[in-house]
Amino acid sequence: MLEINNLIKNYGKKEAVKKISLSVKPGEIYGFLGHNGAGKTTTIKVCTGLLKPSSGSVRICGYDIVSEPLEAKKNFGYVPENPYLFDKLTGRELLDMVSGIYMKDKRYSAVKRIDELLKELQMTDEADKLIGAYSHGMRRKITICAALIHNPSVIFLDEPTTGLDASSAKAAKDLFRKHADEGSAILFTTHVLEIAERLCDRIGIIYQGELIAEGTFEELKERSEYPGTTLEDIFLNLTNKNRAEG
Repeated sequence: MLEINNLIKNYGKKEAVKKISLSVKPGEIYGFLGHNGAGKTTTIKVCTGLLKPSSGSVRICGYDIVSEPLEAKKNFGYVPENPYLFDKLTGRELLDMVSGIYMKDKRYSAVKRIDELLKELQMTDEADKLIGAYSHGMRRKITICAALIHNPSVIFLDEPTTGLDASSAKAAKDLFRKHADEGSAILFTTHVLEIAERLCDRIGIIYQGELIAEGTFEELKERSEYPGTTLEDIFLNLTNKNRAEG
């Protein structure tokens, strides 16, 4: 579903992403973990066509994001870390607009889908209020609804639970798992390592633009110098080791 091959992204002389290669299969949630500035968001922005790669390639459902951007973009949904929304629209009007882009020939299905997502993310009572009056958590939830409205094959989630209360975060995580179980491939970033440990099928750890470890939680635990540790322990062990070697 998602294939990243030898991806490099430079900002002038700074190499922000260094030959990253990874793939996310249908039905899989892939946790993409790293410190602030490690290259996670840059990688996702290249994958979604917001940035051009310096070299390497990204393919979404077989379509190259650079040479076939329209076909690639039809197949993914994206929740950015800092979403920019239309404050003068209501939440429902925003979802109507997005569904009109992705589901213009399926208006009845789109209306039904909007209602389902609003209910699942506990936003039904807020749907007809202006987005400009939304809290941070409500803006996050309406962004998740917009990203998932067309049941995309590939989903990019950049810190999607930031700002959500416990109940809303649980609803969002359940929704992500549901989409994966129905065949979506999900690339997921979070600083809350307990979420990654419980939710993700495989995990990649990025440090200063390089993918330094990859595998299931159990595989990473087996490779760790400290058996029986949590994902947090493994993450800190690996990144500190690379810092010391660097």
